Amino acid sequence: MSERNTLMRSLHDIGLAAWFGGSLMGAVGLNGAAETEGGTRAATARISSAGWAKWTPVNAAAIGLHLFGSGGMLASDAPRVATQQGAAAATLAKTVVTGAALAATAYSRILGKKIELASSDDPKDAEKAAKHPIDTDKAQRHLSYAQWAVPALTGCLVVLGALHGEQQRYAAQTQGMWQRARSMAPHMPSVPDWRFSR
Repeated sequence: MSERNTLMRSLHDIGLAAWFGGSLMGAVGLNGAAETEGGTRAATARISSAGWAKWTPVNAAAIGLHLFGSGGMLASDAPRVATQQGAAAATLAKTVVTGAALAATAYSRILGKKIELASSDDPKDAEKAAKHPIDTDKAQRHLSYAQWAVPALTGCLVVLGALHGEQQRYAAQTQGMWQRARSMAPHMPSVPDWRFSR
């Protein structure tokens, strides 16, 4: 990139860091503590649900920051993505993984809310849960899988972000754009041939 985009990159990275770190801490620390201290299934679910409910607005803000930063970076990088070999594929992969992480996050929250209502001591919550009964054990298993999927997928986004960073180095940009040009005009010399033929 020829110009800096520090603000968008910062929003992208801070949002992703919070999304990844918060989901990993929740899956390991919060759920683990709830299992240790809960005593019963209902108490464990209540402790875990209370923690995840507190985290939800912060997580939503982190995801919003990440998506906003991603959009800004993509707009800035559009010429490079269009011309550098490998950049479009990396961007597509990142988009697909981001969509999967968003889906896993949303699914986790939906299941978590259902379990929260089903395990609540509040009569109003019990009344709401009765209108939409669930198999709590099955829902808890699915929730556990989804909660572990989120840090796995956002961890992949961290790796893909590192790949994007490497692709933005000047040497990688030059080589990638030259290879793209050569694929369109196969008689052009390779980068090393061009460099030493002068």
